[in-house]
Amino acid sequence: MSRTRDQNQSAPGHDSFLDVVTNIVGILIILVMVVGLRATNAPVELPEDAATQAAMAALQREQGNVVAVREEVLKVAGEIRRLQAERLARELERNQLAVVQTAWEQRIQSRRGQLDGQSQQAFDLQQAVSEARFELEDLQRRASQAEQPAGPIVVESYPTPLSKPVDGEEAHFQLRGGRLAYIPLEELLKRFMDDARRKVYKLFELPELTDTVGPLGGFRLRYTMERQDVSLEEQMTAGDRGGGGTYARLKRWTLIPVSGELGEPIDVALGERSELRRILGGLRPEKTTITIWTYPDSFAEFRRLKKELYRMGFAAAGRPLPDGTPIGGSPEGTKSAAQ
Repeated sequence: MSRTRDQNQSAPGHDSFLDVVTNIVGILIILVMVVGLRATNAPVELPEDAATQAAMAALQREQGNVVAVREEVLKVAGEIRRLQAERLARELERNQLAVVQTAWEQRIQSRRGQLDGQSQQAFDLQQAVSEARFELEDLQRRASQAEQPAGPIVVESYPTPLSKPVDGEEAHFQLRGGRLAYIPLEELLKRFMDDARRKVYKLFELPELTDTVGPLGGFRLRYTMERQDVSLEEQMTAGDRGGGGTYARLKRWTLIPVSGELGEPIDVALGERSELRRILGGLRPEKTTITIWTYPDSFAEFRRLKKELYRMGFAAAGRPLPDGTPIGGSPEGTKSAAQ
């Protein structure tokens, strides 16, 4: 009885102790959680040294370079888009000009076809006037030199003034505005023949065919082919035993410069490393005649060029042309005369 009473009296004290311990543990848990949250939210402070600062500065510079390169790329891309738009505009403008040029060429050819005989006579007359003007200027120059006081006598040997038609190889040049330009005439004529063979069938329906080849070396060649219907009686009268028929015949050809400033100034052309020297280096002086189509503003340059050609062993043929007259030819034309 007494033991049971003692056990019952000690039980309440033991429970109170457990309650106290439980409360203390709960408080400790709350304190740990509070400290943990503060540690999580606290800023991390890392020790800084010279290497870390240098690395950060280098990183900032790299970022700045990346931004600058990106801006430069965007600027270049914008410039490319602008140039592409400008190129397209220029191509459109060039195509429009080509259409206008073709229309005017056809209109001019139509007018020339109507005035064929008169225009041919006018061309021959203009060429004769230009040749006479060239001779007059040469006589005036000699007269002015004769009036000057006599100085040291210099004897120069030049070829005889007698000229003869050119039957061998020719190299053609244009001398205009004091500039000398090579004319690849043989290659242009070859292109004309190839082009005419492909289009000659059009003459079955048209009396004339006009077209253009090139440009090559700064020149285009415009040609006109005409249809000729020959009867059997006409051939027999001419002594030809063949039958009558229809033939294609070259009527005329004309050179059209693509620019008003082709070639080299005469001082450059007479230099040691000029285009003239390069072209003449591939020719044979004893078999090649240099034909120079000369305009009135370049007669003085022609005399200098002719003197140099003679020194190099080439025969020179001058073909003076009036201002505004293009270089051209026809089956009825004359050959160059070389001296």
